[in-house]
Amino acid sequence: MTSTTQPPASGARTAHPEHLAHVVFIAAAAAMGGFLFGYDSAVINGAVEAIRGRYDIGSAALAQVIAIALIGCAIGAATAGRIADRIGRIRCMQIASVLFTISAVGSALPFALWDLAFWRIIGGFAIGMASVIGPAYIAEVAPAAYRGRLGSFQQAAIVIGIAISQLVNWGILNAAGGDQRGELMGLEAWQVMLGVMVIPAVLYGLLSFAIPESPRFLISAGRDARAREVLKEVEGEHIDLDARVAEIEHAMKSEHKSSFKDLLGGSFFFKPIVWVGIGLSVFQQFVGINVAFYYSSTLWQSVGVDPSQSFFYSFTTSIINIVGTVIAMIFVDRIGRRPLALIGSVGMAVGLALEAWAFSYDLVDGKLPATQGWVALVAAHVFVLFFALSWGVVVWVFLGEMFPNRIRAAALGVAASAQWIANWAITASFPSLADWNLSATYVIYTIFAALSIPFVLKYVKETKGKALEEMG
Repeated sequence: MTSTTQPPASGARTAHPEHLAHVVFIAAAAAMGGFLFGYDSAVINGAVEAIRGRYDIGSAALAQVIAIALIGCAIGAATAGRIADRIGRIRCMQIASVLFTISAVGSALPFALWDLAFWRIIGGFAIGMASVIGPAYIAEVAPAAYRGRLGSFQQAAIVIGIAISQLVNWGILNAAGGDQRGELMGLEAWQVMLGVMVIPAVLYGLLSFAIPESPRFLISAGRDARAREVLKEVEGEHIDLDARVAEIEHAMKSEHKSSFKDLLGGSFFFKPIVWVGIGLSVFQQFVGINVAFYYSSTLWQSVGVDPSQSFFYSFTTSIINIVGTVIAMIFVDRIGRRPLALIGSVGMAVGLALEAWAFSYDLVDGKLPATQGWVALVAAHVFVLFFALSWGVVVWVFLGEMFPNRIRAAALGVAASAQWIANWAITASFPSLADWNLSATYVIYTIFAALSIPFVLKYVKETKGKALEEMG
């Protein structure tokens, strides 16, 4: 599933004001998948210690329950495009909505550890679908003049979803008297945290009935009349509908369906540019960013912060994530992708090094010494800020632009798969590594942040201002 990337033929391609509000609504509705992506990914942060206590499991088993959702993510992302090409983008959203809902109910009412893990895989599959279908649908529906800004709705929705999940978790914890296993509505608090996701999941499904199918899919399915109606709806009545339909048909016929075989070559199995994409994906995860979103409450509690405060710090970290993402969206086209990545790498390395230093001190009365505690807290926020304003956004921009047209789709798929695998490796390893040596764990993340600097300098080329056709 791909979208047209040709520039507008004329000013007629710009939506008129009376249509723009409707297009913004369509993009926002589709981006609800991104909101659920962020919400479902991060909501588990509030349940980690409660799950450990409820099922009396060690760090290794706990890590697998947390990380297993990423297996579903990888499968969902790999199959969503084919599903959407076969049954349509809207039906794909509706399937994801149902899976999110089922996962929320199942995760809130598990019989045992094994079925909690199963429901998390189902939720992961929905996340993977949402990660693919939302951006693709928005790109296909948005008028060319607004495609970039409307496309940013997905990333904005993800970071807002992360923040809202932490705010809701904090509210539920306080309602349960500060106890993650405290009773609330006949359930333990952590079960309510996981179950609340039913609300945005159902809303996502309802919104999918209020937005039109992608014109591109309608044309591919031979429903040209409906495609014309949708094009008029989103781009205005003043466009040449015959020319637009012909343009989309021509783009679909001329596209090269890249395959895995197209990526092979060079000295090390893949073409060098594919390895660069894989490297960007791996570095993005190996700095340990998802530790901040999956385990931050556990992390702060492990150094003596009480649960209510730890949940609040998880929320403030998520707000910083939103701020950083907005900064990236403002500057990525102004100063370029490469400088932003380098700035982020330096800032992340400093933040992570300070965390490693703070965590190297012994606990006093179950807590970090005051100075080290404040340094750890500030450094954690600095790390998230610099990640969000750089690698959190820039990597996806690079992956969308850096590959030659002939291999773009297949190469992006491989790089995205590498990202899910790297995410799983970090998520699955953190609890055991933290039990071994928390400071040394952050030293490892610091090393990866530092190594990303020479990697970008040597292997990553700037893509700002270049047409996709120039990538070779």
